Amino acid sequence: MLKTKLALLIGCLSFGVNAASFETVTLGSKGGIQDGNLTAFMLKSEQDDNYVMLDAGSVVNGLIVSEQKGAFEDVQVPADSKYTKVGYLLKERVKGYLISHAHLDHVAGMIISSPDDSHKPIYGLSATNEALMNNYFNWSAWPNFGNEGLGFKLSKYTYTDLPEFQWQEVKGTSMQVMAMPLAHSGGQSTAFMLKDKVGDVFVYFGDTGPDAVEKSDALSKVWSTLAPFVKQDKLKGIVIEVSFTNQTPDKALFGHLTPNWLLKELTALETLAGKGSLNDLDVVISHIKYSLKKGEDPQTVIKRQLDEANKLGVKFHFPAQGDALSF
Repeated sequence: MLKTKLALLIGCLSFGVNAASFETVTLGSKGGIQDGNLTAFMLKSEQDDNYVMLDAGSVVNGLIVSEQKGAFEDVQVPADSKYTKVGYLLKERVKGYLISHAHLDHVAGMIISSPDDSHKPIYGLSATNEALMNNYFNWSAWPNFGNEGLGFKLSKYTYTDLPEFQWQEVKGTSMQVMAMPLAHSGGQSTAFMLKDKVGDVFVYFGDTGPDAVEKSDALSKVWSTLAPFVKQDKLKGIVIEVSFTNQTPDKALFGHLTPNWLLKELTALETLAGKGSLNDLDVVISHIKYSLKKGEDPQTVIKRQLDEANKLGVKFHFPAQGDALSF
């Protein structure tokens, strides 16, 4: 069950309440045009103190906002460190980037912060890493901070290609990761499943369209992979995108989800895992597109549409930038 830090503390002091398995900090909650608040989540297992970044649309600005909101109040910067808390977190506590795909709103924060970042792996499917080295770290868009690609290699980042549907170590943390391909408007994105030492899992979805619109079976394969963890009560939470309201026609989705499509896809997971198996599952909604048009905030509409049609018993959450959540 999702808890704030205060609720988590109270819960852990109560009988019959399990401690959390994972913690996320929302460095960026939006998709699209709201620079400074673009998709990025920090994740760590409660079994250790180090984080991995789940996409990186906003990094330093997200760390600043998160610190100001108290998300890192328990983090102590060593007395001999020369860095601020934001600097210490970026350089010492974030141990790598999991990049779902190389669209700019998912990587801009990493690119901009790279001159002052520490050496880290970039984990992604091979197509994602190739796009990063060819389109950004190429001495044209930006210096080559990678260990492969064009021109002189500064080797700040080490490209680490992830095989599909296989567990791999996330160095510097107690977690393992499995990369699962997604379909995104004719291109490829990624869902990352993170597993801790006791076998609990958390899943982060990059941008994805529904199988029926994408003419793909990518989400179907993800649900088949997750179903055993749901049956064993090991799936602790999901971050998944809903970019648009139900008023958006399928032809204008461009590889994204609406409330109706998300609920149809989650129903496919429930069908595999058993009736009622998603009851109380925490589902964090990400990548809501900021709108320049007058009228109701798209997030308000999306929340209402999800709540009204939710027959699965899942718990939808809409974190703002800087919010820390435990699962």
